[in-house]
Amino acid sequence: MTTAEKQVGHKYKDPALLETALTHSSYANEYRIKNNERLEFLGDSVLSIIISEYLFKTVRDINEGDLTKYRATLVCEQSLYDVSKKISLGSLIRLGRGEERNGGRERASIVSDAFEALLASIYLDAGMETAKAWLLNIMEDSIREVLAGKRYGDYKTMLQEAVQRGSVGRVTYAVIKESGQDHNKIFDVDVMIDGVPKGRGTGSNKKEAEQNAARFALENLTDENV
Repeated sequence: MTTAEKQVGHKYKDPALLETALTHSSYANEYRIKNNERLEFLGDSVLSIIISEYLFKTVRDINEGDLTKYRATLVCEQSLYDVSKKISLGSLIRLGRGEERNGGRERASIVSDAFEALLASIYLDAGMETAKAWLLNIMEDSIREVLAGKRYGDYKTMLQEAVQRGSVGRVTYAVIKESGQDHNKIFDVDVMIDGVPKGRGTGSNKKEAEQNAARFALENLTDENV
């Protein structure tokens, strides 16, 4: 087992899969080799089905809206970035010189994308059951915290990512109403997907109201409209 395999926690039958999973486009462009973007595409779906199945089978007393919220929290960019730190994934990613100089190893977007690519590489190398065991083991603490209600992410970011996964449109926010005195304002904000209202939130400032609107939308999204 190579040093990288030990760090990742999987012995590859096809080590080329690991190499590709760790290759950022900036490095691939410099050396004209394959990058990890196709693996990332597959890994996004593998991640979603594993987490969805786990939540469906494990949490039996909550509705679809809460399941959607839990899943969105667990698969969002920041969550994957935090989990990736357990295996110091950033240190393994092959980056181009520019991304290296610009601190790419600490960028959540790059590391979380590599995590999805890594999951896909394990899935292709050893099958779904191995990929599931690997993922649930590395995400065990995060899953426990989310189900205990101890950790929720940025609802606006989670909603944006959910919409992007479904390729269904653009998320926008609009202040519908302002009330109260200047020192004690209340804002009502609608969140819209392609101009269609999907939720309303209230808060003492616009940011809080937008977060509450995004949370409401996440709770009511279904697989048919995301």
